[in-house]
Amino acid sequence: MTHDSLILDVPEHPFAHFVRILGKGKRGSRSFTQQEAYDAMQMILNNEVEDLQLGAFLMLLRVKEETVDELTGFVQAVKDLSHAPSIQVDLDWSSYAGKRRHLPWFVPAILLLAQAGHRVFIHGASGHTTNRIYTEPLFKALGLPIANDWEDCKKLIESHNFVYMPLRGFSPRLEQIIDMRSTLGLRSPVHSLARLINPLNAPAVLQGIFHPPYSGLHQQAGQRLGYPHLAVIKGEGGEIERNPDNALKVFHANPEGTWEEDWPAMFPRRHVKPDALSLEHLIGVWRGDIQDEYAEGAITGTCALALRLIRGCTIETAQAEASSLWQARNKRRI
Repeated sequence: MTHDSLILDVPEHPFAHFVRILGKGKRGSRSFTQQEAYDAMQMILNNEVEDLQLGAFLMLLRVKEETVDELTGFVQAVKDLSHAPSIQVDLDWSSYAGKRRHLPWFVPAILLLAQAGHRVFIHGASGHTTNRIYTEPLFKALGLPIANDWEDCKKLIESHNFVYMPLRGFSPRLEQIIDMRSTLGLRSPVHSLARLINPLNAPAVLQGIFHPPYSGLHQQAGQRLGYPHLAVIKGEGGEIERNPDNALKVFHANPEGTWEEDWPAMFPRRHVKPDALSLEHLIGVWRGDIQDEYAEGAITGTCALALRLIRGCTIETAQAEASSLWQARNKRRI
């Protein structure tokens, strides 16, 4: 028996290269370049990785925290493989967090935008975290439009000016990864990148994040992706929803640069958090049967953010227009 015959030649899996980059220890590991992130995500989306590798990859990224290069590369890979058609929309609205402290007042805000003639594409995922109200089941309960595929999306946008499309409708692989939270015990970077996909390439992109350090990350990635106008806020519960009790910092980006602006609090004193969340309360506020100052502030304040982004108007003009839309709403819409 020769020396060479004692050496086992086990071929390395192609994706092991990407796991090794992240996992070589404090001195040996590093972040991905944008191209490496793109290549790694393409392999993931094409089901060219083992489950063990995917879990290690996601958790190593979670501990390290993703960079602008990584987030940009991941998002671009998803966009290139989503094969979205050309459907004209004004605003991309991501909804992945779910609500637990307050009702999802951003949904009535979307109704006001549609009422004003603006076309809003909403995408998200549901059920990955317990004890939260997610957008898809809420849309079902209220009889609001949900698209299963791009053909549905086009028809519903034309007839309603807005539509919700679950992530599985254009990237089922990403939704599978988001659903791994119950197995891994932690959210993965997919929760961040999904917010930035903007599959229909809307000229205006709103982002709601929960952890403030992610504001700049999403802002810079939006600029790198070439979005004409992106705005990021620390949204209530991580959704795109303004808490009217707090002053708000908005992080803007376009291909030419990034900037920030401050919106003042809408009320001098904070409101008490509700003891329970009920669909009947949301419907009652919309129909005018229930008076809720916090809810009205959250709805019109969130609508104003979107109007400023879409139209480029001043904060004051956007808020006045949002308040007018609220007063003129069709109270029987929901």
